[in-house]
Amino acid sequence: MAKVGIVMGSDSDMPVMAQAADFLKKMGIDFEMTIISAHREPDVFFQWAKSAMDRGYKVIIAGAGKAAHLPGMCAALFPLPVIGIPMKTSDLGGVDSLYSIVQMPGGIPCATVAINGGKNAGILAAKILAVSDPELLGKLEAFTEEMKNEVVAKDAKLQEIGYEQYLKEKK
Repeated sequence: MAKVGIVMGSDSDMPVMAQAADFLKKMGIDFEMTIISAHREPDVFFQWAKSAMDRGYKVIIAGAGKAAHLPGMCAALFPLPVIGIPMKTSDLGGVDSLYSIVQMPGGIPCATVAINGGKNAGILAAKILAVSDPELLGKLEAFTEEMKNEVVAKDAKLQEIGYEQYLKEKK
């Protein structure tokens, strides 16, 4: 049974939402992904959000742009954690989406990551689940060590060849 529900309001959000899915897959976390418009099909959305816990979801990752009501409405209907991903929009660059998700009323929290922050949403969902899963916690600790090692290796290369050569090789 799925542990994380990934929902987006439009297929145009898929490249960002796929970053969350990719990280969950890397950690071995089950998820289901769907496209539902809270505005264009509210009855379908309400049913999906209200039945999410029955389907085994422990966390929902919801992405939306512009008015960005999907994450907040998930938070209003789903009793467990919801992580909102504001999408970068052509109109206001995603700031409208960010404000819409992060400015939830008292009593209806919605964790929010950066604009187009799909990977961080996946990482945050994994961290939430790791609270009660020592094996997953170990995988997250290994991921953190892997990131550290990548930075150490990049710095060692920089020190060895200098910044000018480093920049040339990056191109």
